[in-house]
Amino acid sequence: MSLLAPIICDNGTGYSKVGFAGNSDPSFVFPTAIATRGPAAQSNRPGPAVPSKPGHLATKRGVEDLDFFIGDEALANAQTPGYGINYPIRHGQIDNWDYMERYWEQTIFKYLRAEPEDHYFLLTEPPLNAPENREQTAEIFFESFNIKGLYIAVQAVLALAASWSSNRVTDRTLTGTVIDSGDGVTHVIPCAEGYVIGSAIKHIPIAGRDITQFVLNLMRERGEMASVPPEDQLRVAGKVKEQYSYVCQDIVREFRKYDQEPYKYFARYEGEHTVTGRKYEIDVGYERFLAPEIFFNPEIYSSDFLTPLPEIVDGVIQQSPIDVRRGLYKNIVLSGGSTMFQHFGNRLKRDLKQIVDSRLDASAAASGSQLRSSGVDVEVISHKRQRYAVWFGGSLMASLPEFYSFCHTKAQYDEIGPSICRRYQIFGSAT
Repeated sequence: MSLLAPIICDNGTGYSKVGFAGNSDPSFVFPTAIATRGPAAQSNRPGPAVPSKPGHLATKRGVEDLDFFIGDEALANAQTPGYGINYPIRHGQIDNWDYMERYWEQTIFKYLRAEPEDHYFLLTEPPLNAPENREQTAEIFFESFNIKGLYIAVQAVLALAASWSSNRVTDRTLTGTVIDSGDGVTHVIPCAEGYVIGSAIKHIPIAGRDITQFVLNLMRERGEMASVPPEDQLRVAGKVKEQYSYVCQDIVREFRKYDQEPYKYFARYEGEHTVTGRKYEIDVGYERFLAPEIFFNPEIYSSDFLTPLPEIVDGVIQQSPIDVRRGLYKNIVLSGGSTMFQHFGNRLKRDLKQIVDSRLDASAAASGSQLRSSGVDVEVISHKRQRYAVWFGGSLMASLPEFYSFCHTKAQYDEIGPSICRRYQIFGSAT
């Protein structure tokens, strides 16, 4: 009997990507949000995190446990009396296991229309995920959904595998530096032969949500949001960010261009009120290049975090073992929707190259020009699968014949228990 295609499930802070192995794109992409009703129906964003006790749907079937919505339906029902919107993942980590279990349930049965006991599953996890979280995930999938097998992959390793689709990648290696920037958090993760160098990982508190808020702040300051209904303003800012923004090479020169020829560089956004249908227009100006600039000059957005992205990438590689540094500089892979800005890779490569070259020059000067390096190759890889790189990497790996031998099976789980998922299993490596 032939096996059904494994299911790939990449749950992010902002959006979840789900589909079947072997496909080039996820079947569904929808917000990681759940709308529930009852006395606990209250939003968990923003506000302090409330730890939840894990539970299994299989043991507590009640009407209130079935009456919920996920994804876009959850956002649409958020204003309905009695319903509250919840975001079970915060900063890449699962914050509420009960809501996450319900979210997975509808993902499998309502969206994918699959019988979980017939499929193997590949799930993704953020770097430095606690082993207890892997155990809890395994418990839910084996106990509640009775799946055939489970593989939990590190997002950075899958992003490296996805970069193999780029024409510029000739060596299919799992050594490289992954810059994964989604909606809620940005990670810079060094990998050597498929293993994450955990001690060098850096988290950056700037991601898609912050860029959208920055665009909204800029347009409010210019008075452009006056004609936009308050409930639509954040959505409009997101559209402006996605459709018009790009990374400039020189911010001062860019300001001068816009000031000298505003009719040439300003854009026009046309929108429509979601309730009344009334049309409105707004000018899109400096936001076009200032939005993604917060990666390279974070002080223009907030004084809480001031280190530019190129400096962080250089610091991450310098903290890694010396024998893999050249490989980490040579294979810097972009992943996630917030790295999709036009010219993002070019700007990052230029700034990072300047940092590396200045350090080599300083080292040569300190040695009295007796020792001079042959140089360090800096390469930033962009590719067409970048937006859903983690999911696509999972699809690639799960379509390989040896994938099944690396999965934890239901029989192994029944024999050993959830602790079977505490350790990593890397393709082509020992456990």
